[in-house]
Amino acid sequence: MEFNKIEALLGKYFEGETSIAEENELKNYFSSPNTAPHLEQYKPLFGYFAEAKNENFEKAIPLISKKKKIAWLSAAASIAVLLGAGTYAYFNSDKEKVNNELGTYENPKEAFEATQKALAMLSNNVNAGVEGMQYIQVYEVTKDKVFLD
Repeated sequence: MEFNKIEALLGKYFEGETSIAEENELKNYFSSPNTAPHLEQYKPLFGYFAEAKNENFEKAIPLISKKKKIAWLSAAASIAVLLGAGTYAYFNSDKEKVNNELGTYENPKEAFEATQKALAMLSNNVNAGVEGMQYIQVYEVTKDKVFLD
């Protein structure tokens, strides 16, 4: 009779439907010496749980201080920043200021000629932009003819 009950509990156990009390009953049954011969195959499974309960982890785990890692990381970052700033200063210190002239003239005639030269350049660039706008206007007219509103 007890074998039938144990077999039913085993079925429930493998389906995941047992309660804690029922699992404890199975553990007690399989840890006892009078286990049915046809159920001996399940004895190591439930015996493992009893052995695992008594196991203790005794190996010491060495702890690495995070302060040491942070200190090395900070030192490396500082060195990298200093090297970068030094390299930038070294390669950019040789360049001279070529154009120190602010566009002021002592002679009014030279100032007038420079102004005319600048305005002529501006006029040429504006005229080039106006020519480009004329092409856009032609495009718009052609588009309106093709795509009637």
